Amino acid sequence: MQFSENWLRTMVNPSMTSDELSHLLTMSGLEVEEVEAVAPPFSNVVVAEVLEVVRHPNADRLNVCTVNVGTGSLLNIVCGAPNVRAGMKAVCAMAGALLPPGADGKPFEIKVGQLRGVESQGMMCSAKELKLSDDAGGLMELPADAPVGQNIRDYLALNDLKFTIKLTPNKADCLSVLGVAREVSALTGAALVAPSSRSVAVNGSEVLPVKISAPDLCGRFTGRVIRGLNAKAQTPAWMVQRLERSGQRSVSALVDISNYVMLELGRPSHVFDLDKIHGGLDIRWGIKGESLKLLNGNTVAVDDWVGVIADERQIESLAGIMGGDATAVSLDTDNIYLEAAFWWPNAIQGRARRFNFSTDAAHRFERGVDFATTVEHIERITALIVEICGTADTVVGPVDDQSVNLPQRSPVMLRTARAQKVIGVPLTDEVVADIFTRLGLPFTQQPGQFAVTAPSYRFDIEIEEDLIEEVARVYGFENIPARPPVAASAMIAAPEHIRSLFAMRHRMADLGYQEVVNMSFVDAAWETDFSANRDPIKLQNPIASQMNVMRSSLIGSLVANVRYNLNRKAGRVRVFEIGAIFQRNPFALDGALSIAGFDQPKRLAAMAYGPALDEQWGVPSRVIDYFDVKADLEAMFAPMLPRFVKIDHPALHPGRSAAIELDGKPVGFIGELHPRWLQKYELAQAPVLFEIDVLALQQRLTPKYDDISKFPGATRDLALVVKQDVAAQDVMDAFIAEKHSNPAGNIVQAIVLFDEYRGKGVEADEKSLAFRFSLQDTQTTLQDDAVDALMMAMAAAAGQKHHATMRK
Repeated sequence: MQFSENWLRTMVNPSMTSDELSHLLTMSGLEVEEVEAVAPPFSNVVVAEVLEVVRHPNADRLNVCTVNVGTGSLLNIVCGAPNVRAGMKAVCAMAGALLPPGADGKPFEIKVGQLRGVESQGMMCSAKELKLSDDAGGLMELPADAPVGQNIRDYLALNDLKFTIKLTPNKADCLSVLGVAREVSALTGAALVAPSSRSVAVNGSEVLPVKISAPDLCGRFTGRVIRGLNAKAQTPAWMVQRLERSGQRSVSALVDISNYVMLELGRPSHVFDLDKIHGGLDIRWGIKGESLKLLNGNTVAVDDWVGVIADERQIESLAGIMGGDATAVSLDTDNIYLEAAFWWPNAIQGRARRFNFSTDAAHRFERGVDFATTVEHIERITALIVEICGTADTVVGPVDDQSVNLPQRSPVMLRTARAQKVIGVPLTDEVVADIFTRLGLPFTQQPGQFAVTAPSYRFDIEIEEDLIEEVARVYGFENIPARPPVAASAMIAAPEHIRSLFAMRHRMADLGYQEVVNMSFVDAAWETDFSANRDPIKLQNPIASQMNVMRSSLIGSLVANVRYNLNRKAGRVRVFEIGAIFQRNPFALDGALSIAGFDQPKRLAAMAYGPALDEQWGVPSRVIDYFDVKADLEAMFAPMLPRFVKIDHPALHPGRSAAIELDGKPVGFIGELHPRWLQKYELAQAPVLFEIDVLALQQRLTPKYDDISKFPGATRDLALVVKQDVAAQDVMDAFIAEKHSNPAGNIVQAIVLFDEYRGKGVEADEKSLAFRFSLQDTQTTLQDDAVDALMMAMAAAAGQKHHATMRK
């Protein structure tokens, strides 16, 4: 929000300097980003009148001008401007004047000098020479009524500052000079002089038929027909000046007036060319397949998510965003229809961004605009239009005001004791009442309690904390003492059976992985490729076209991380991420950390690419494989033992992937990336990855005491021949079942698969699996006959369940 300080001071003029005013606004929550002078420093520059122009005797492109600068004596000035002429009013820098610095950074001093043999006693100036604009085509011409001799800084009000304030989204009421003036008045106690205008006499009866078909889009619509205007009228210089110092370009009188009132009062309005409207207007939601050419030249397609203003033939405007080109006013416009409306903020939010542009109107309406003053604002615009563009034939119709669905404001309660506790200062009811009165917030009061009804221009007061914020702002943040927080300090014991995310991150880092943090928004193609998800959760308002759906897996982001590093010559990459995924669940309910219809579980995913180890002399280089990453995953689960079961997953190699199970429940998957994705995503080698549910990893066994055996242990190897389709995990399951059912099974401390063999001595459809059993008894020394009996029982269990035979 940018505005002129002089304009602000016409509404409220506190006794403080510009710096003090800037500091006051910033400390009240209206952060002043920049204060910029409207003109650079220069002096001794005045309004002058050119009385006579004659050709320079010694130069074809120079003229000798006789100039009146109001000092009683005429000046002789040599000038080369192409537009100089007798009788014009222009800007003159007299001898001794200091003009804005040039390229060397030093002010340019005007002296009496000789130009081609003719004395020049000053300099006629262009706007560029004064650094007021980039126009260097000629002298800066002034209106005929400009007073000769007046300092140009005073005449053009150049001793002014442009304030640029950075507003938070809740302060939509300050998106106008009047809104800022209200704040300054409340903060300083200075009188507020709100803009006012006379009501123009109605001398016509014409009313344009308007129908509000969508009350959830438009709550109030106010309009007026005005005929017989002169659209070619010149916008007054004072209005152009205020518009330019607010960052607006002057277009034409009708457009300028609409923009001016928007900046002044905060309400965007629209001016239609009445002769281009077919029949009446209908305020409704769009229909899929309709389109509209906008004022900016773009043609956009609309649907039922976008509000429109339509006539009997076509759409004429995007509701609350931008008008259409078909009914735009021009210099040939004679008859207009003025419109000022209240659009529901949630009916405007996100619509402009959908079309990849932003407008001043949408910026205001999506935050909330005063719904009670549409008639007054129509009267203000009408008065300015009639004053500037009116003719003897101007006919002003009555105001047509339709209110169908306005916000109902419920009182918001504030407890003085609560405000005192939150702000940390000893507030009284009298102090709070004074602040609410200064802010213009109507309230009823009981001892220690206020019921405040938000004004029609405030959309940010909904809960008690909003009122506490208002009290703190006006009380003054600088008046709140800086004190350290006081709170009970107690050590809270963390549950032993739960592992924190912090601990998991450290464990992954210990294993050689680096953490990455990715966006939850991903490319829809990733969902199709890596999750076979053809119905992803789509974003209505994506921040980028390639980030338009919510992820249901972390794989796509990790693949992108690996590619990013490979493109920067990193040959070995190990990354992990802990983050939420998003899945549809019709049974999910709203809660403190949940949203109805969706689950948001956290997952831990990791991906490893390149050599298994950094290059070194002691170990030959080899590419990382499934078992390297499986070992890392088992280290994360330790001391729990997950099971690995063959799986078909759209992201993984069909023969080198597995589901991860814990206590019989699937908790994730592991495997090599599918070969088809290596080619699509330009990966020379297959990365190995896993993704697991964080809740499964957070559970850990509570430590318990076990006797340390005093007796020596033993190891036995058992080599079994099984069919090729029998998984090692299945044989291991048979051993574990026998361990639990056999009375002597308690001496089995660990079972490890240490070899798999195919080849000579084994049939083509068979393989040999070799297991190592670690055996130890805590009560007695192991006996060979007991060990042999147990090993035979283990072999028999494998033979019974999987037809395993002892390898010869």
